[in-house]
Amino acid sequence: MTAPTAPQSIEAFQQRLSEVVNDLPQRLKQCADYISVNNDKIPISTVAEVAAAAGVQPSALIRFCQILGFSGYSELQKLFRTTYAPILPDYETRLHNLRERGAASPSAILAEFVEAGRMSLENLANTVDPQALDQSVSTLASAGTIHIIGLRRAFPVAAYLSYAFEKMHISAMLHDRSGKLGNPHAVRDGDALIAVTFTPYSEETQNFTLHCAERNIPVVLITDTASGPLHRDGILPIQVSEVDFGAFRALSATLSLAIALAVAVGTARNAS
Repeated sequence: MTAPTAPQSIEAFQQRLSEVVNDLPQRLKQCADYISVNNDKIPISTVAEVAAAAGVQPSALIRFCQILGFSGYSELQKLFRTTYAPILPDYETRLHNLRERGAASPSAILAEFVEAGRMSLENLANTVDPQALDQSVSTLASAGTIHIIGLRRAFPVAAYLSYAFEKMHISAMLHDRSGKLGNPHAVRDGDALIAVTFTPYSEETQNFTLHCAERNIPVVLITDTASGPLHRDGILPIQVSEVDFGAFRALSATLSLAIALAVAVGTARNAS
């Protein structure tokens, strides 16, 4: 059997990953999940560091790289270094300078988050799947009512989508689980769902999403991983990752994706 050719771009890498992820054993899925949400760390991390962060042995990470078509981790890292080379030095230099001066002041913390947001947005521009975005817009533009769920950290994104659709006079319903009350009965044939969730998936969002998928309700999933229980037939994922600062992740790229999605759906509806 001929070994696959290594992806030559981040877009090709993401496509290859989406094709194989459901067939990967658990340890290799852990590699996929970590790399999917930590693109920015690959260019500057050793195989041992990435393996430890993903909770696997280095041999498992190397095997994961080989399944994707790379000779090993070094070749995968080279791809990410080529893509992000113009970004990383400036980012690292600024962070280093802030730490040298003491990054505890509000203005220094703000600068950290601004830089993390900038890098998250560049990652999004480089990795988003245009085909998945087009298909999502087409699905949502033809839906009767757009249902939206996103809890915990994802709630601001879900709330914004609901607000934007309401302002564009698009029938939408935000499922915020107030009082821990669910209303899946409100989803009708011809409707669609936008689910926003990040690892670890909230149980409420996961259950609601799977309920809709089992009823053949189209689902657009905004998430940060290329694998997991919500990656299945009938659920269209749009992947977005956020660069973190001090283990905190803002929503710069995710909100930009949500804004673009809402405006594109509104434009498509007005054109029809």
